[in-house]
Amino acid sequence: MAVISLFAWLSVLHRQRLIVGTPTSRIASAAQGYVELLGNARPEGAPILSKYLMLPCLWYRYQVERKNHKNQWRTVETGESSAPFRLDDGSGDCVIDPRGAEIIARHKDNWRVGNERYTEWKLLEQDEVYALGEFKTIGGSNDPVTHDKLVKQVLSDWKLDNANMLQRFDLNGNGLLDMDEWLLARQAAKREARKRLDAARAKPDTHFMLKPRDGRLFLISNLSPEKLARRYALWIGLNLMIFFGALGGIAWVL
Repeated sequence: MAVISLFAWLSVLHRQRLIVGTPTSRIASAAQGYVELLGNARPEGAPILSKYLMLPCLWYRYQVERKNHKNQWRTVETGESSAPFRLDDGSGDCVIDPRGAEIIARHKDNWRVGNERYTEWKLLEQDEVYALGEFKTIGGSNDPVTHDKLVKQVLSDWKLDNANMLQRFDLNGNGLLDMDEWLLARQAAKREARKRLDAARAKPDTHFMLKPRDGRLFLISNLSPEKLARRYALWIGLNLMIFFGALGGIAWVL
């Protein structure tokens, strides 16, 4: 008990420090990397339906327990949704991928059917959602493609249709591209690459929040950061009480 409560205390303390110590970013100006976001949740497309109650929501987790002959409840089935949803903080919106996240939800339903007990947790549309994880922007100004790469790609595409390329650039009609004709084709490819690059960078940015690749905490909740910090503070105190109580028990036994 002492060892388990010590590790639990360290884990909860780490979570509380991350929540308290990480400043909330605005989506429109958030840096790439590990950030904290706070905003209103809305669906990415149509809302999904929870597993058993079939209620519209953005995310759900369910648990089914069954009572055995000893009147003990045993979990027989559990699972959660993986569909993405959006977070809007007024400055922009971000697609949240909940896979791999630790999710704390305040919407909870319990009911019984015979000797089975069902529980569902949900995140709902327009909930104020807190998210801590890896922020990544794709497309537009963050498109990693370069002009030189696009030139090579354009020439590669043109070479697949050799007949059309010869028709466009084989000026002397000998069925081959000489040095001058190849330079002409390359100049045309540069102009085409510039058009494609301008079009790619004109596209709007799409922001994502994902599970951090370095294993850091990925947390999503429809509790406010203040309530989460208070909850973790209570768990810190509880684990410390268990730890010192277990140490006292060891001393009494010895």
